[in-house]
Amino acid sequence: MFTRMLFLLLLALNIGVACWLYFAPQAPASQLPATDPGVAKLVLLSEAERPGEANAAELATAPESTSDLRNDTCNSIGPFATQADMRGALNALTPFVTRIQYREAHATETRGYWVYLPATSSREQALAIARQLSAKGVRDYYVVTAGDQQNTISLGLFRDKGNAEKRRNEVAALGFVPELVTRTEELPVYWLDFASDPQHPFDWRTHVAQRDLREEPTTCF
Repeated sequence: MFTRMLFLLLLALNIGVACWLYFAPQAPASQLPATDPGVAKLVLLSEAERPGEANAAELATAPESTSDLRNDTCNSIGPFATQADMRGALNALTPFVTRIQYREAHATETRGYWVYLPATSSREQALAIARQLSAKGVRDYYVVTAGDQQNTISLGLFRDKGNAEKRRNEVAALGFVPELVTRTEELPVYWLDFASDPQHPFDWRTHVAQRDLREEPTTCF
């Protein structure tokens, strides 16, 4: 009996101590300083304030009024063959214009000239014409065997149109009917559109190194 009472007493004391430890107010843990005394705090690049960032929302100059916008003159210069050329000109002109933007367009560029005899209805007919060419001393030809131009007889590719016309005339003089077509390719080109104040004209050519550009009036933006 005594042992049982002693056990219950010890159990009650343990429960009481556990409750006191659990519900007693905890003293706030002291925080160690982030850095040693005299050592500057590390700052991430993303947290650092960049020069001029605080004033980024403010315009350096007052925006143009509606009347000013109506008085602007807008022009386009180009075409620039590469983005690098266009961006170089854009950077050079930006300080001197009111607004500036670029746009991409497409230009058709001549890649040469092709002289040929039109396709026949069968390969056998194309080979027969090729033998006739050979018999009359024509050596530089090729029978196309596949693709969209199958059974066409190619008589040569030329960079110079005069040489292509000469070849066509030589073969035509032998009794054939050759054709001449211009080979073209669609290439991307770039234009710069800019608005300027007619009261303060400037010559953009003095700021752009490329000389094979043209200027065209455009609608203001």
